[in-house]
Amino acid sequence: MKFQGTESYVATDDLMIAVNAAVTLERPLLIKGEPGTGKTELAKQVALGLGMELIEWNIKSTTKAQQGLYEYDAVSRLRDSQLGEERVHDVANYIRKGKLWQAFESDKRVVLLIDEVDKADIEFPNDLLQELDKMAFHVYETGQTVSAHKRPVVIITSNNEKELPDAFLRRCFFHYIRFPDEQTMRDIVKVHYPNIKDGLLTTALTQFFDVREQPGLKKKPSTSEVLDWLKLILAEDLSPEDLKRDGANALPKLHGALLKNEQDVHLFERLAFMARSNR
Repeated sequence: MKFQGTESYVATDDLMIAVNAAVTLERPLLIKGEPGTGKTELAKQVALGLGMELIEWNIKSTTKAQQGLYEYDAVSRLRDSQLGEERVHDVANYIRKGKLWQAFESDKRVVLLIDEVDKADIEFPNDLLQELDKMAFHVYETGQTVSAHKRPVVIITSNNEKELPDAFLRRCFFHYIRFPDEQTMRDIVKVHYPNIKDGLLTTALTQFFDVREQPGLKKKPSTSEVLDWLKLILAEDLSPEDLKRDGANALPKLHGALLKNEQDVHLFERLAFMARSNR
């Protein structure tokens, strides 16, 4: 069972090696990279490529590790006891299964995505060490132990918003998704827009990488943003000539798809002003 990319996802050789190594070692695959480089999409495509179900656990700043295992609804049980409900005698009726539990109890091997782990509290990764190591956990309210029927393929993504604990890192196979070079980006675009003309694509990508490499840029546009930008360009039926910029107009056409804060817009406006002043 090897991941070799899919028709809708361009995976580089080193990324495929990382996925297959993590599957072979039965260790979580920790994926880092700047936002918009396809980390979350990778998990979806691994599930598709390996013919597995995907279970997604999207992490927020308020997420606790326990929620991935299960939650005990004591409030509902108290309310039912006051109402004389029969179900109150079985505590299992008040256990809400988390994403890890769902992955562990599946009869078929699944892909478990723990998305944006660095959004949670710093203790969050440490709180999952034993469960991800042993692929089992104890339910104190019922006394049962939940063990994985089939060890899931665990993919964990991080945007590098905070450092992850060393003990957690030691248990993972790590891969950093580098930003695509121009040829890889061209391949990615062709998957999404197979009929785009080469001249338009070359002009657009040249301009896109010029924008990305502009010194002082606060937020560099990502892969997802260049795809949105190209979608707009195609919808407006713009030509390579329409995209050309001069010193008087440094902002790219439809720049709202690429530049996502006023500081970066002002940067290009200042560049245009300086160009006009030097004439």
